[in-house]
Amino acid sequence: MKKMQQLYEGKAKKVYATDDPDLVIVDYKDDATAFNGLKKGTIAGKGVINNRVTNYLMQMLEEKGIPTHFVKELSERETLVRRVSIVPLEVIVRNISAGSFSKRYGVEEGRVFAEPTLEFSYKNDDLGDPLINDDHAVALGIATRDEIAQIRQMALQVNTLLKEFFKGVGIDLVDFKLEFGKTSDGRIVLADEISPDTCRFWDAKTHAKLDKDRFRRDLGDVEEAYHEILSRIFGEA
Repeated sequence: MKKMQQLYEGKAKKVYATDDPDLVIVDYKDDATAFNGLKKGTIAGKGVINNRVTNYLMQMLEEKGIPTHFVKELSERETLVRRVSIVPLEVIVRNISAGSFSKRYGVEEGRVFAEPTLEFSYKNDDLGDPLINDDHAVALGIATRDEIAQIRQMALQVNTLLKEFFKGVGIDLVDFKLEFGKTSDGRIVLADEISPDTCRFWDAKTHAKLDKDRFRRDLGDVEEAYHEILSRIFGEA
């Protein structure tokens, strides 16, 4: 597989074309951003950890029937994935109140919901990724009703599978962000990443934060938190 020109560079990843029009290479960076890019920094080794964690979880989800863009891990930082057009809909699944939910609705962090709460936001940096509902998404031409229903069902399935997995390694899955894309033949698949950048992970016993909140909130020990997630998943010191 030949790596060709760079197609895109985002806050956390670069994407490169290959000699196959249906496949691209994702290269994970150590750059860290928060608050829609207002806060910037570097988390040493983040790219390697996010690549490995994402690939492990994507493969696990594939085995459980969730279609993903994952094809093959190429190196510590690079992964071959199916080329997709991203549906500009960020899907946030929440199991416990935290972050913007707590701030927006005046709810203390740590309230466990009776059932998962699902939010959509319009993926648009210039607008600050505003919250939208199904009707807004249809009106904006982001997705059809059938596609939204499919995305909703897949997101809740992913939540069930990830919650169970992380419970097994002593971690509460507080909330997380998913993105979905369409392949060249129109299939909707799980894309982007699943990592401490896109999930809130709390230690099940101590409730210590093991994710990017340590960077957002200047809590310190950011690299250690990311390495702890790697260690819990792979059993590595």
